[in-house]
Amino acid sequence: MTGKNSPRRTACDVRPALSLAALLALTACAGVQEEPSGAIAVTVKPGQTGQCDTSPCQVSLIMPAGSGSYEVTANEVSLGSFPAGQTANLGNFFQSQAFQVKGAGVPKAYVYIPQEP
Repeated sequence: MTGKNSPRRTACDVRPALSLAALLALTACAGVQEEPSGAIAVTVKPGQTGQCDTSPCQVSLIMPAGSGSYEVTANEVSLGSFPAGQTANLGNFFQSQAFQVKGAGVPKAYVYIPQEP
């Protein structure tokens, strides 16, 4: 439709649609954290490297799927067995750790924790 009385679209008319698209894109990406970090706590999964801003740092590990439980080690020291498919609270750590899920065939998870003077 053309002429004096035809509705005209302006940049303001288009902005809400773009904002919604941008919001949806950001929301979709928010669930994927390649390198998780936290101020006093961090949650990682096998194969991830996380970082904590303070020491001590409370670390949780998303256990791989499976049945039963898996033994978890931190810097090759056993932390105990935790149920498959659950998020395990591994405790507070004062130094960087390499977490291994024994028998699961998954890569280690690493958490870097600053050394306090």
